[in-house]
Amino acid sequence: MRMALYEPGYGYYTTGGAKMGWEGDYFTSTDVSSLFANCMGRQLFAMWEKLKRPAPFFVLEQGAGRGHLAEGVRTWAQKEVPAFHAALDYGTEDIRMGQDVLAGQPAGGAERSAATGQSAATGRPRGSPLQYTDETTTEVTNVHGRGDPRGRPGMSRLSGGRGRPGMSRLSGGRLTPSVIISNELIHAFPVHIVEKRGERLYEVFVDVRQDGRFCEVLDEPGTAEVANYLDSYKIPWRTFDEGWRAEINLDALRWMQRAAERVRRGYILTIDYGDKAKGLYTAWRRRGTLLCYFQHHSNELPLVRPGDKDITAHVNFSALINEGRRLGMHLHTFTTQRLWLQSLGIEEELEQRRVNEFAETETARATDRGQVALLKWRDLRLRVDLLTDTQGMGDFKVLILRR
Repeated sequence: MRMALYEPGYGYYTTGGAKMGWEGDYFTSTDVSSLFANCMGRQLFAMWEKLKRPAPFFVLEQGAGRGHLAEGVRTWAQKEVPAFHAALDYGTEDIRMGQDVLAGQPAGGAERSAATGQSAATGRPRGSPLQYTDETTTEVTNVHGRGDPRGRPGMSRLSGGRGRPGMSRLSGGRLTPSVIISNELIHAFPVHIVEKRGERLYEVFVDVRQDGRFCEVLDEPGTAEVANYLDSYKIPWRTFDEGWRAEINLDALRWMQRAAERVRRGYILTIDYGDKAKGLYTAWRRRGTLLCYFQHHSNELPLVRPGDKDITAHVNFSALINEGRRLGMHLHTFTTQRLWLQSLGIEEELEQRRVNEFAETETARATDRGQVALLKWRDLRLRVDLLTDTQGMGDFKVLILRR
C-alpha cells in the first residue's frame, strides 16, 4: 500500500494529475459545499475565544491538498468576524513526496512491514513512518500536482504565513500551532493487514508470482506491535470466522505523537471515516474496510493496477484517543460529522440563505427566475443532505483533543 500510493514515479499520489473532486476518483466534504468550511470557521472561532483570543492565532492544517478548506475558512472569517480574521494565521503541511516516504524502517526496527513492504531476506522494500514538511508558504502553487484534501503528497500549500512578530515557535524555528486540523487524512496512511487462521493471526504480505503478477502471502506478523494490536483493544477476534481480516494503522499513532508534541496549548481536530475499536473491528466486517477508488467506483482489489487508484482504510479512533491521552491531551469531543455540523449551525445558515438568496422560490415560482432559484436552492439543500447523511459523510467521525 505504501508503494502503491507513494513510490516515487509510480505511486498514485506521486504521478500524474490531480484525481480529487467530481472529475477525479473521489470527492471530499470541501468539494460538496462551502458551508463545510463555514462550520470549520465557526469551530476555530470558538477555540480562539476559549484560548483568550491569542494574536496571532496559528492554525495548521495537515494534508491540506488544494487548500480549499483554508481558503473557505479565511473567506468566512473575513466576512463574518474581522477581528478573528486579523488574528488568524492559517498554515498547511503536506505528506512529503519521494524517498522521504520510504526511507528508514518502522518503529521497533522491524524486518518486515505491512502488505505494502516486505522482508529484507527477499529484497523487498521496507516501510517507514510517513513524514511531513514543516515549511509554510504564502501562496498557492502547483495546483495540478498530486494530492488532495485527504492528505496526499505534493499539492499546493496555502498559508496566512505573514510572519508576524511574536509568533511562537518550537525549538528549531517551527511555528507552534494553537490548533492542528486534519480532514480525511488518517485513512490515507498505509496499513498492515492481519487475517485469522485457526487461533492465530497472520499478517498479509505481497509477493510476485512467476508470471509477474502480485499475490498475497500469509506469514507471522512482522512486529510485536502488529501481533498484539487487536488484543490491546480487547477485540475478541478469536471468536470470529475463519479468514476474518482487519487493518492496523501504526502511522496513525506516529501522526498523533507528532501532533501532540507540537500543540503546547490548544486543540487537535481530525475528521475521518472510521469508529472506535469495538465498533470498527467487528465480526460482520469479515473482510475489513480496505477499499480502492477509481473514477468514483470502489473495489477490493488493491493488487490490480496498483498506482492507478486510491487505497484507503477506516480509522481506529480509539488508537488516536488513547495515544493522545498518553501524551497529555484530553478528550474534548467525539461525535459524528452530522452532529458536529448541526452544532455549528449548518441548518441555520442554510435557512438564512434560503430567505436571503432564494426568496423567489416563493414569490416568483412561476417565472423563469423563480424556477432557476428553486433549482439552485434544491442543489444547495442536497449538498447539505450529503454532508449530513448518516449512511455516508454524516457518519464520519469528528475527534477533538485539547491541552
